[in-house]
Amino acid sequence: MSFVDELTIAARAGNGGNGVVRWLHLKSQEYSGPAGGNGGDGGDFYIRGVRDINLLARYRGEKKFEADDGDEGGNRNKEGAGGKDFYLDLPVGSIVRNKTTGEEFELVNEGQQILILKGGRGGAGNTAFKSSTNQSPMESMPGARGEVAQLHIELRLFADAGLIGLPNAGKSSLLNALTGASAKVGSYAFTTLDPNLGALYGLVLADIPGIIEGASSGKGLGFKFLRHISRTRLLVHCVSLESDTPLEDYQVIRDELSRFEQGALVTNPEIIVLTKSDTRDPLYIQEIKELFIHEGKQVSILSILDDESVKEFRDTLVATLSA
Repeated sequence: MSFVDELTIAARAGNGGNGVVRWLHLKSQEYSGPAGGNGGDGGDFYIRGVRDINLLARYRGEKKFEADDGDEGGNRNKEGAGGKDFYLDLPVGSIVRNKTTGEEFELVNEGQQILILKGGRGGAGNTAFKSSTNQSPMESMPGARGEVAQLHIELRLFADAGLIGLPNAGKSSLLNALTGASAKVGSYAFTTLDPNLGALYGLVLADIPGIIEGASSGKGLGFKFLRHISRTRLLVHCVSLESDTPLEDYQVIRDELSRFEQGALVTNPEIIVLTKSDTRDPLYIQEIKELFIHEGKQVSILSILDDESVKEFRDTLVATLSA
């Protein structure tokens, strides 16, 4: 099942049940008169936050997202049953926009419930129209229609740390080494087409798919995954030492972050990780490290082939996130 982080659905709250015209004849009580009950209210439409980032993929083939209608009224003034409410489970971090009204809702907590669409009121039966001047009303009212809307759903992942960098910078390999995740890795660009998550001592790490120059304007994978970075507490910027221009590679990503959503992403705290240190001699590595330190950056150096360097960075990352 491929990862889906954006979806538009048609949603509907329940219609109210119709009121009815009924009559009651009770000779023993010498009563004869209207007895039509009111219709039941239509069910409401809610969204509810859950811890499952793959939920949107399951909804792609579904056509029906609607609450139940209310039942029509009955005899002897019996009110129709109300329609059952509908709860649409969505991943925590989802932003839901009502394209009809422009309203926007955000799920930030597991179990959080938000009313999106209101069900229609049940219609009145003929009993409701009885008065001193109208003892035998023939009127009734239909139920009101429930609210309908096109809902656009956008998922923005919540993570303690997001691994970013150019394609093939070693992000997936680092995630696997730190958390034991099983993200796909390869020696070619865009191995990762979907975000991968891993857990480190209860902390959530996200491998954000490769960003390239022009991503903020839609080039390559575009800004499809840039939005996931906005909710990470810490950016782990992976820069491959295989490159002959590591500082320029780093700046490419920073420039793209600065162009996305008015530059909000560049304010996130970050750690620079110089990856694939096994591919370069120590002198070159030290020169590159000093270039980043001169820019005021916190720098770590590692190779996933060196368990000690991975452990050292793991300790640094946990200490930073726990501070």
